Amino acid sequence: MKISETKLPGVMVIEPKVFGDVRGFFMETWNQARYADMGLPMNFVQDNLSFSQRGVLRGLHFQNPYAQGKLVYVLQGEVFDVAVDIQVGSPTFGQWTGVRLSGENKRQFYIPEGFAHGFCVLSETALFAYKCTESYQPQAEQGVIWNDPDLKIDWPVEQPLLSEKDKAYPRLKEIERGRLPQYTEGRVQNRNGAPQDGG
Repeated sequence: MKISETKLPGVMVIEPKVFGDVRGFFMETWNQARYADMGLPMNFVQDNLSFSQRGVLRGLHFQNPYAQGKLVYVLQGEVFDVAVDIQVGSPTFGQWTGVRLSGENKRQFYIPEGFAHGFCVLSETALFAYKCTESYQPQAEQGVIWNDPDLKIDWPVEQPLLSEKDKAYPRLKEIERGRLPQYTEGRVQNRNGAPQDGG
């Protein structure tokens, strides 16, 4: 397994080891001990699966409190996946990074708590899976508009298919700072959104 850092601290691209032959392939999509050994100690509490057609864009989503870390990957098809640092006080606040994930490249993308997340579908359809460190809490659900001009995300789609909710999200600068996750150097958030010592 190979883990690559991105320009955003804590956001990582993971390439699991794949065993393949003429019959097909086998891979581990998650192994708690193995991922912890690679510096990703975490407990996931919910698995999600979405199916989308070409041009669909979902995001940019986050929860605060009850922030979610996400380990995302594609089972079939291809997506462009994006993480945006929305932690108030972070040196990389408002910056984004993106990666192409597909059933072919089998990459995984880890987005820690404190980041907004979204993806758009590049293939005819895509089956998108992700593990979350916190369960879905509708009262804490928030979002940033996908095409926020301040973020300058280079989406590979010009007119995406969006949900009504995703169309209505504000720009990052329009969200009260008290509603965003707070950055504290050397610390992570616990399951209710309060900071705790990282380990």
